[in-house]
Amino acid sequence: MRDNSKRFAAGAEAPPVVAQDEETRSPLDFSVPTEIVDLPSKGRFYSEVHPLHKKDSIEIKFMTAKDEDILTSPSLLKKGIAIDRFLSNVILDRTVRVPSLLSGDKNAILVASRINGFGADYTTKVTCPSCGTVSENTFDLNEITMYDGNDYGDYDVTQTDNRTFIIKLPRSGFEFEVRLLTGKDETDLLAKMQSNKKSKTYEPNLTDQLKMIAVSINGNEDKTLIHRAIDALPAFDSRYLRAAYAKIQPGLDMTQEFSCDACGYEKEVEMPLTVDFFWSK
Repeated sequence: MRDNSKRFAAGAEAPPVVAQDEETRSPLDFSVPTEIVDLPSKGRFYSEVHPLHKKDSIEIKFMTAKDEDILTSPSLLKKGIAIDRFLSNVILDRTVRVPSLLSGDKNAILVASRINGFGADYTTKVTCPSCGTVSENTFDLNEITMYDGNDYGDYDVTQTDNRTFIIKLPRSGFEFEVRLLTGKDETDLLAKMQSNKKSKTYEPNLTDQLKMIAVSINGNEDKTLIHRAIDALPAFDSRYLRAAYAKIQPGLDMTQEFSCDACGYEKEVEMPLTVDFFWSK
């Protein structure tokens, strides 16, 4: 767990959204409540023209039956856009473009929506890291903690004026400039994996994300040279880079205690976000 974390929970409930004037309301109308969700980034890494620039929270409406239709739409699921369409629907500020959200902020909104829609208990299958047994485990989404990306004091990291970071690698000496991942970046990675899965021409690996977050190496922005350098990085530098990046990226700590009934293994594990996430058991 990170020292600068705070407990993640659904934010303060805002006044309900009034759908119609009192004179035109039917007896069956329901005013959908909204809530304020804290953003891990606190708006620090958005450009001046972005609607979330220096905003530490965002207002969303509670999930409705219509939103469930979006999450279960075969066509939207096949295109890989169901989650983005869902988020566009629950975010009240229509000027916020979901693909532009930083990954940590996007995840915070997803978790808040899951809590207000189905509660904080999340039951899903977990594979024991020790014996491989697959069993159901219930996680408490209210126990998720939030971190703001400021806890990188143990690493040689410098923040630039362009909302990027320069990480000095210990073995190669490279000054590796990185940017924070957005929701679009994650969607692009997933699409790349899915499009090549059938032909077996692509396997996800550790360097894929590094190539996506890389802005420059020693000031050189040539993508071909950067990708070649990443492939040849000493393993020590690669691990250092990933660890440093994990510290600078605002987000949610999804690790929780896990106990395997089969072998007695007990340790914190990363909470898997599967298709079960938006469906209560």
